[in-house]
Order: sequence, then C-alpha cells, then structure tokens
Amino acid sequence: MTFSTLGLGPKLLQSITDVGYSTPTPIQTAAIPPVLAGRDLIGIAQTGTGKTAAFVLPILERLSKSAPSRHPRALIVAPTRELAAQIDENVRSLGKLMRIRCATIYGGVGERPQIDAVRRGVDIIVATPGRLLDLMGGRHVSLHAVEVAVLDEADRMLDMGFLPQIRKVVAALPRVRQTLLFSATLSKDIEKVTAEFLNNPETVEIGRRSNPADSVTQFLYPVTKSRKVDLLIHLLKDQTLDTVLVFSRTKHGADKIARRLTQANIKAATIHSNRSQSQRTQALSAFKNGVCRVLVATDIASRGIDVEGISHVVNFDFPMHPEDYVHRIGRTGRAQAIGDAISFVTPDDEGAVRDVERMTKKSVPRKRVEGFDYTDVAPLHAFHPGPASRGARTARPTPQRPQYRERRRA
Repeated sequence: MTFSTLGLGPKLLQSITDVGYSTPTPIQTAAIPPVLAGRDLIGIAQTGTGKTAAFVLPILERLSKSAPSRHPRALIVAPTRELAAQIDENVRSLGKLMRIRCATIYGGVGERPQIDAVRRGVDIIVATPGRLLDLMGGRHVSLHAVEVAVLDEADRMLDMGFLPQIRKVVAALPRVRQTLLFSATLSKDIEKVTAEFLNNPETVEIGRRSNPADSVTQFLYPVTKSRKVDLLIHLLKDQTLDTVLVFSRTKHGADKIARRLTQANIKAATIHSNRSQSQRTQALSAFKNGVCRVLVATDIASRGIDVEGISHVVNFDFPMHPEDYVHRIGRTGRAQAIGDAISFVTPDDEGAVRDVERMTKKSVPRKRVEGFDYTDVAPLHAFHPGPASRGARTARPTPQRPQYRERRRA
C-alpha cells in the first residue's frame, strides 16, 4: 500500500514525500479512504502511530476541492496546547503546497493574535476547548460553516473533564457535518460520546485495545517515597538512559524532581500547566534537540508530547488509573523501536499496580537496583516478592507516614 493508492491528490503526495513519509501506517491506511468518502469515523490507535496525519491528510484533500470561505471549514479539538501545536505543525507542513489557512487557538498566550488570525479568514481551526469557547463567547469565532470536525485524544478530554465544553462546541456546529473521533482506547464512556456526536460511524481499531506496546520492557522498582529521587539519580548514571521522560503526579513534584536533578548535574526541564506557553515550548524543544536529557512532566501537560527516540519512561509517581499507565509507557517503544518503562512503587501503590496488571493481563516484574543504597527503605515484605541483586543491602524497617493525595490539578 502506498499513499498514491489512498485517493490523495498530487499536491498532497508531493508534500508527503517532502516531509519524509514513505508508506502509510496502518491507521492511515485504514482511516483515510472512509474519511475521504465522507464517513464519520472512530479511530482507535495509540500515540505515535501516525493518527494525526490520518485525519489531517483527508481534511486537506477535502478542503482543496470545496469552495473557499472566510469562516473555518474544519475544526480540530485537542485536549492540550502541546497537542494543538503539534497538529498545527502537521497541517502547515502537509498543506504547504495548498492555499489552506490554519489558526491555532489555546490558552496560556494572548487572545488578540488568535482573534486577528480568525478575522483575516481561516480554513482550519485547531483549538483547545476552553479558549475556543472564550472566543466563541466573545463572538470572535463562528462555527456555522464547519464541514468536518475532529475530536482528537477524546479519552484524555473526558479524563480532564472537558465533556461539558465539548457538548457546547458540538452544539454550535452545523447539524449536517462529518465528525471524526480519535482515542487511544474505546471505553464505555467513549462509546457513549460517539453515539451522541457521530452519525453511523465506521470504526477503525489499530492494535490491542487498552494494552501497552509489545516493544516496551516494563519493570517495577520498590522504593520508599523518601528515596525516589536518589534512586532516579542513581539510575541516570547509566548513560544508556539518554532520553528520559519522567512522570510526576503533581506540578510541585515535577519542579522538585527537576531541581534535584539539576543539582546532580543532570540537565532536566519541566512541563506542566503552571509553566507559561513559551516555557513549555522551550522545554519541549530542548528535550527534542538533546539539550536536556530528562523531561519531567505531569499527565495533563504530557498529552501531545511527540518525541521520537525516547529511550526510557520513568513513572516517578505511579499513576492512579491504569489507562494513564498505558498512555505513559506508550511514549517509548514507538514505531517498533525498543524502549523501557520503569515505575517506582511504594506500598501504597500496590492497589494501582494490581489494576494495571489486571487490565493488561500480564504481571510486571519487580527489581532491585544493584549498587544502590536502600538504607531507610521499607521492609521487603511490604512489597510483592522480586529478585534481589547479589550484594544488595538488607532493608531496615522504618515507620511509614500516611500518603495523602494532592487534589490540585496537574
């Protein structure tokens, strides 16, 4: 299968060649023909499978053949600024030979440039729900001419509580339209949303539902909370951990981890919702370009991080939901590459670990790190049994303080 057999025009085919795509990915092969045929579509695929191009390419082809308008003819809604910026980059690179105008609308930056861009006339709007509704409320954006709407990372938007905002956006769209929904999983909540927003959709599912990539090697490292940073620094002495994405449960925790790594002469950057958009962009750019070796992120801010060659994902704080675990570890081992996922677990995490193992139907092996001083670590019987490295020190029991979950939004 080649892109030329999918029904795309010569200008798009030239752009595809220019950006370095050779053959379509499975999600592109399965999704592009029905989208070009005008069908509503549910696309289930993990991040890193080429799903952005799976909807950007047919949208560009469709708009190139329809009458131009001063009002947006396509709307793409994404959960985070980073993902919106990534989609905008794809639209501009793939549509560079077409007279297609695109505006990106998200928070964290001033409204005025976004309002001016829409007023000049755009064909495609890529937006996060909150800022889009703000501009709609100020009558700066009208969606009455939208022909095709995309809900990208729909599972994450539901997790983030965006369903009421999405309903308001969809209510402002024309009743007759094409709607595409993309998600990493097809949960019952997603099925309800598709029944509400889509009309007789075709479903395309690539890979196993809700399961992590087969190419990711997973390990659990039992450790007490007080020793997590020291263990991370110890692991980073191994230079094969060369591009490492570290997940923190909270914004404060992410900043603290990055400070400790910097003090240990390990270049690290952070990305979370308290960082300005320019700071987030600079951090992601430094990580992509190899200027910093470690990027520390919260779950919400991490959506849209698209970096090739991430060698390791470290769950510094084990996720509370198994779906988040699958999403996190999917950041490495992409496109058939080999990757490792390391999760630090305390006794309080064991319930969440069991949830992950139930969902993935596989047990994640436990490890102890040879050469690391586990002094003050919790007694081994507090964890599931796992192989101990030769020469590892005997753990000394210490009282465990109650763990309180921080309710602040990441």
